[in-house]
Amino acid sequence: MNPLYQQMKTSVFERMSDLAIRHGAVNLGQGFPDFGWPDEILEAAARALTDGSNQYPPSRGIPALREAVAAHYGRQQNLELTPDQVCVTSGATEALGAAILATVRPGDEVILLTPAYDSYAPMVRRAGGVPVEVALRPPEWRIERERIEQAIGPKTRALIFNNPHNPAGRLFGRDELEAIAELARSHDLIVISDEVWEHVILDAPDFTPLASLPGMAERTIKIGSAGKIFSLTGWKVGWMIAAPDLSDVVARAHQFLTFSTAPNLQAAVAFGLDEGDAWIEPMRRRFTRARDRMTEGLRSAGYVVLDAASTYFLCVDLAASGVRADDESFAAAAVEKAGVAVVPLSDFSEVDPPRHLVRLCFGKKDETIDAGVVAMARAKELFA
Repeated sequence: MNPLYQQMKTSVFERMSDLAIRHGAVNLGQGFPDFGWPDEILEAAARALTDGSNQYPPSRGIPALREAVAAHYGRQQNLELTPDQVCVTSGATEALGAAILATVRPGDEVILLTPAYDSYAPMVRRAGGVPVEVALRPPEWRIERERIEQAIGPKTRALIFNNPHNPAGRLFGRDELEAIAELARSHDLIVISDEVWEHVILDAPDFTPLASLPGMAERTIKIGSAGKIFSLTGWKVGWMIAAPDLSDVVARAHQFLTFSTAPNLQAAVAFGLDEGDAWIEPMRRRFTRARDRMTEGLRSAGYVVLDAASTYFLCVDLAASGVRADDESFAAAAVEKAGVAVVPLSDFSEVDPPRHLVRLCFGKKDETIDAGVVAMARAKELFA
C-alpha cells in the first residue's frame, strides 16, 4: 500500500461529522450550510437531468458553464477571461489536486500558509513535492512578508494562497496581496490561489483576485467553487482559471482524475451564474446575520470569539476563554458529553500548530445556532 495514504488520518471534517451522528450532536464542525441555496438553481438542475444530455460532457466543462464563469468574473471582478482559460472540476478540492499535480515536480518545495485546508499538504506530497509551512499568527492572522521570504529556497516552486481564509475567516488586505505578488514575481513562483470564499464576504464587499495584480495573471491558478457561491456544497462543481499555457496543463491533470462533472449540475450552475448576481448580496446578509447571532451567543456564554470577516467559520480562543484544555481534548468532550461537534484548529497545521483554538461553522438556521450555543455553554462547564 502507498504509505502516504496508509499512514494518513481520516479528514478531521469527516471524523467530527461521524462523531456528531454517533452522539446525536449539533454539527458545527463540517462546513456545510443548512440554508441559503436558490430554489431556481435546483429547478434548473432537475430540468437539465430530464431534458438534457446525461452522457460524458467535455472534460474541460460544458461550453455554457465555461462561458458563464468567464462572464461572471468579468462582471464581478473585472477579470478579462476567455472560456478557454476555464476548466470545470468535480469540486474545488479536485481543482486544487489537479493544479498541484500539474505544477509540482518531484523534489519541489511548496509554501503553505498555515493553518491551511487539510488537502494541501497531502496533495503536494502525492505530487512528489515537499510542503513548507509558514504560520499565520492569531488573532490577527496577518501575512508577514519577511517570514515567507525566509522559507523560500532554490527548490521552491509554488505557493498555495487561500483568500478569504479558511479557517481564520480572514480577508487579506491589499498590502498583503501585494506582498504575495511581489514574492511570486521576484522568485518566479506559481501561485495556486484558493479563492472559493470570494463571495462569502461579510463586512467588506470588495474582493481583489490575486490574478488582477500586475504580473500575476500569467503565474496564478485561480480556484473557484459553485458550492460556496450557491450554498450547494454537495454538488461538487468547481473550476480552475489560468493563463492559456497553464490552463492547458492543469486540464490534462484533471482529465485523469475525474475526467468530467455531472452535466445537469454544470448546466444549472451556468444558469445560476448567468442569472444569479442578484442572489449574492442577500446571501451575504443571511450569513452575516448568522455570524452575529452565533458570536453574540458564544460571547454571552463566556467565550472569546475571534473576528471573522468572511467564510462561514469563526474561531473560539479556548485559553482566553478560561478553558484549561487543548483543542483536541475540548472537541472530544464537546461532542461526546455536551452534544456539539467543533473542529480543533491544530488539524490545519503539521508543524507546531496552535492548540488553543477551535473552529465553528455559523452557516446554520437560527435553531441550529441556538442549540449549538447552548451545547457550547455545557462544554465550557466541563472544564470549569
